[in-house]
Amino acid sequence: MFNSTVARITTRRLATKRIPLSAVCRNVGGLTDIKLNNEPHPKNCPCCVRYYSQSKVVSSTLSSRSFGTTLDAEKPFDKVGDVFPGSKTNAELVVTISSELQDAGFDLDKVLVATSLCCDEVNRPLESALAEKFTSNFNFGGLAGMPHGGSVAFGAMAAHIPDGGSTLVLYGPHVGVDSAGNVGTVERRGRAEGGSCCGSAVAASNYVSSVLKGEAEQTCPDDIIDAQQYFVGKSLLPHADRLEKAEDKMVELPYALYDAQSEQIAKIVSGGAGGVPTGQIAVLGGIQINTPPGYSDYFMPLSFEIHTNNGEKKSVTI
Repeated sequence: MFNSTVARITTRRLATKRIPLSAVCRNVGGLTDIKLNNEPHPKNCPCCVRYYSQSKVVSSTLSSRSFGTTLDAEKPFDKVGDVFPGSKTNAELVVTISSELQDAGFDLDKVLVATSLCCDEVNRPLESALAEKFTSNFNFGGLAGMPHGGSVAFGAMAAHIPDGGSTLVLYGPHVGVDSAGNVGTVERRGRAEGGSCCGSAVAASNYVSSVLKGEAEQTCPDDIIDAQQYFVGKSLLPHADRLEKAEDKMVELPYALYDAQSEQIAKIVSGGAGGVPTGQIAVLGGIQINTPPGYSDYFMPLSFEIHTNNGEKKSVTI
């Protein structure tokens, strides 16, 4: 079996130097006619898949966020694992997704990715990394990552899936972790000081706290331009007591938002699955973690399901 530690060390080198595949791959099995660096490799070999995607993901991450070199852009940010264990870098996530979808019978050339992520610019590197592997994504998210596009957006997305293809729905709130390890804030490009991350989520948590304490009444927006933030707060209201009792509200906040989003995504997918003519629907939910410039962002997978268009589904551990 291939050694994941060796693979992690090796792929860092691959960002700047191409070396023979035989020096990378630690897997064994039947060789196929697929070649990298003019050498055959085992079908679906995770080590080789990692090699293939890493070279693309690194360039995507660089163009989107980094101030430094290629190696700087992929530096791990250890403070993330301390607070959100099991999180994967963007590059690792793309490799994991690719492998799991292939195992489930997906044709990766016919996968349409649909994301429900916050509109904050710090979240685009993950979409860019996914686009390098699967081409451009359909976006039905908005403030705080809530699926504001709803069933109508899902139906439109389903009509765009390549003939005979499938879809990957990726959703989740995001949260920042700054260079000091503080959760709920992050340094941003070109700014002397960091700020709230996710700002919409923090504002919603303040709102539901005020409602819970009787300091404010539940409100409805007077103008459509405030509609998204209103629905973020409304979705978070059932979790107000939970947030007040949390040891660290900024750590608990993305989990509460994830739970709220999961309920909505489940309704959207179950109601729209029949609109996917063929293929399958993969649904990956979790928490997106933003880090200071020069470090890789992360995603913490919390659920991964494979749905069919007739309502069947199975859970997958990643």
